[in-house]
This record gives sequence, structure tokens and C-alpha cells, in this order.
Amino acid sequence: MEISTEMIKQLRQATAAGISDCKKALENADGDYKKAVEFLREKGLATAAKRADRNSSDGMVELYSHSQGRIGVMVEVNSETDFVGRSDKFRSFAHEIALQIAASAPEYVKEEDIPAEDIERETRIAIAKAKEDGKPEAILPKIVDGSIAKFKDEKVLLRQKYIRDENLTIQQLLNDAIVSLGENIVIRRFARWELGESTTKE
Repeated sequence: MEISTEMIKQLRQATAAGISDCKKALENADGDYKKAVEFLREKGLATAAKRADRNSSDGMVELYSHSQGRIGVMVEVNSETDFVGRSDKFRSFAHEIALQIAASAPEYVKEEDIPAEDIERETRIAIAKAKEDGKPEAILPKIVDGSIAKFKDEKVLLRQKYIRDENLTIQQLLNDAIVSLGENIVIRRFARWELGESTTKE
């Protein structure tokens, strides 16, 4: 299939990838737009991995107030350079992350941030519930694995579904930002407050 300039332009606008990358993706996908986007996303994973060890200490702290001041979010997002950290695209990304945190209330940035005792607690809860439901002993490990995966999907920011597009996780959104901005981008930490909530963890 012949790859037109218009097809390349459309893919470039959607993904912010380079012209040659868009052309290659479309050729690889035989002109299929969705497959080309997926190809670029996979390429983005590789690019993100290559940049992961690069130092990121610039960036910004994004502050966001939601629902007439009932929810407040503060998130630190880092870039490698001040130039990128001041760009509209970077600031827009940081704002989207703040919106995500306000809407989805994650507790951790990445899986590695989860304390061992939290995993142990969720494991105990999953086993107790499975036994209460009369599940066979043999399938308890599988049930626990499923419960822990669900817990991580809900509580880990990078594993959450993006509120604007459920086909994307926040990790994929971050990878796209890394490819688009050409620097290692790190969601460093966040805090979320909700009016009237308890200050102690159950």
C-alpha cells in the first residue's frame, strides 16, 4: 500500500513521532493506522527504557484543585532540562497527571513503592475472602495473584487506566511523553488531599 503524506501527517499529529518514524510505522503496518500507532507505542517503550537512566532533576511541581476545592493535588514531574520543563507540552503532561491523581486516588507512583506489609495485608484479605466463599485450597495462589494485580491496577499510578482514554495506562502515557519530548521524564512523587478525609490509613 502506498503511504501518502497525509497519512504520515495524521499519524505524526496523533503521536508526535518523527516523520521518518511515522513513515516506517505505516509501512510496517501496511497502511493500517491503528497498527502503526501500536508500532510507535512499542518503539516508545524501547526509547523510554534507553532514557530511563538519564538524570532528571528539572521540571515542575503541578498544583491542582478539583471540585471547588474539595480535592487538592500536588505532583512533582521531572525532566532532564529546564528548557523541556518550561515547555507547554511538558506542563500539559504534568497537569494531566494531576487530573489523574485527583480522579483516581492512587497511593503509589510505581509498584516498587508499595510497602511489603501492604502486599501482605492484601494477601491475607484475599485468602480470607476466598476461604469464606468456599474456594478450593488448590486455587488460592491464583486467586491471590489476581487480587494483588487488581490492587496494583487500582493503587499504582503508572498501572492505572488513563481517565481520558481507557486504552492507555499512565505508564504508556508517560512513555509517549518521553518519546515526544525527547528526554527522560519522571513522575517523582505526589500528595492528594480530600476534604474531611481521615489522616490515618486504615
